Amino acid sequence: MSTYVFTSESVSEGHPDKVCDFISDSILDAHLAQDEHARVACETLAKDNTVVLAGEITSHAEVDHVSVVREAVREIGYTDETQPFAASTLQVLEMLSKQTREIDTAVSNRKEGSMEQGAGDQGIMFGYATDETPELMPLPILLAHRLAATLARHRKSGVDWLLPDSKTQVSVRYEDERPVEVTAVLLSTQHRAPVTQLAIHDFVENTLLAEVLGPWYSDDIELIVNPSGSFTQGGPSADCGLTGRKIIVDTYGGKARHGGGAFSGKDPSKVDRSAAYFCRWVARRIVSEGLARRAELQVAYAIGLARPMSVHVNTFGTGDAIRAGEFAATFDFRPRAIIEQLDLLRPMYRFSSNYGHFGRPDLPWEC
Repeated sequence: MSTYVFTSESVSEGHPDKVCDFISDSILDAHLAQDEHARVACETLAKDNTVVLAGEITSHAEVDHVSVVREAVREIGYTDETQPFAASTLQVLEMLSKQTREIDTAVSNRKEGSMEQGAGDQGIMFGYATDETPELMPLPILLAHRLAATLARHRKSGVDWLLPDSKTQVSVRYEDERPVEVTAVLLSTQHRAPVTQLAIHDFVENTLLAEVLGPWYSDDIELIVNPSGSFTQGGPSADCGLTGRKIIVDTYGGKARHGGGAFSGKDPSKVDRSAAYFCRWVARRIVSEGLARRAELQVAYAIGLARPMSVHVNTFGTGDAIRAGEFAATFDFRPRAIIEQLDLLRPMYRFSSNYGHFGRPDLPWEC
């Protein structure tokens, strides 16, 4: 019997990098709401009282980027004007240009109604599914996300000493590739100064853990809360945030491979995002059809070409790899086909920015 402990982490919407992801996706949604064919590649940097928007946007939409930034930051919860990073007082520096003509031509040069829209870049993307949870997600990342999201919900519903920045980490023991127990939980949360570390630990242990872990809860779990001690300074006031720095948090918590491309701030012509979503969608179907208990897809693209360079399926010895590969070959991996299959030209991306892009039933690639 093989046994090991695997750990995954999540971060809250108030984490500096996630603040930037949310801003970038809010900018994307604002453009798609007016122009579904907008080309958006928006990166965000946040530090102290400044937000920098940089990248390329080609759009017919008229968007007040500063207002979008302020509303996104306000929604997260950074409203305290005594802190450097606050929605009403921050400065926004825009360094945005249009998409280059060469890329636009490579992607857009297709006949009306054709599926031959070129990929927006070269690269490799992965998708993964496992039957170890009903959501077809690895258990460690699923629980880490739930801890972070539930902590944020308590903050917004009245636990007034909680502040937006937090991180979670869950360790799970596997036997023969099946999860058998949660062995450890690590949680660090920003908080107001008067609350004691004992009170924070008590809240996590007696309120949060049982609520989130459900049948995975045990008195034997090693619980570590705010190991650095006091955590009153957080968010971009204390640490620089940048779009696309939490790509493992966004996907499978390290339990599956990653092609390296980030999601947030990119419209679906960028296969870094759309093809990764589609690979997850197909992997879910392989597992749901009973062709394998675990499935990982890799797809590769060349910029300007519609058809992928390769599509590979790995079932890790848990099913019929040949049938799974034949099944995957029945799907159309061309970018335009992916966009139409998953209806990706809608302004919905800000809702995917936090607590994982996968394993959530409110997202079309999870249906």
